[in-house]
Amino acid sequence: MARPFYRRGPGPAGAPRGRCPRGRRRRWRRDTPSAGAQHLADIERKTGGELLEKTRDELKEPALYKVLLHNDHYTTMEFVVSVLEGVFAKTPAEAFRIMMKVHTEGRGLCGLYPHEIAETKVAAVHDLAKQHGFPLRASMEEE
Repeated sequence: MARPFYRRGPGPAGAPRGRCPRGRRRRWRRDTPSAGAQHLADIERKTGGELLEKTRDELKEPALYKVLLHNDHYTTMEFVVSVLEGVFAKTPAEAFRIMMKVHTEGRGLCGLYPHEIAETKVAAVHDLAKQHGFPLRASMEEE
């Protein structure tokens, strides 16, 4: 005859078998030190009873850089919109608004990024423009 799943073998004499009565968890024996008490005893031995403080280094946010697109008289508006959608992940409406700002004011803000990401985006714009034969320029400046 197979044993029911909750009987997991013989326990200590007088201990309940299987599940704990009334759904309570079994308690550890009180004569064994807990892991926390052992850890505190180790600290006391190492520091001579003094309390050590843990300090956290304060992290500051990285400096953000503006990525700007500059106007020229040769790059098509459709190409500028496709660059804004592809490289900068702008929606078509946002890309059109930025493109019109570049066209009317001479330059437009594409986004704020940490230094390395801003450099990568500027390089990606220059590479795409070169591949398609346009003189589109992008730059970055600190915020």
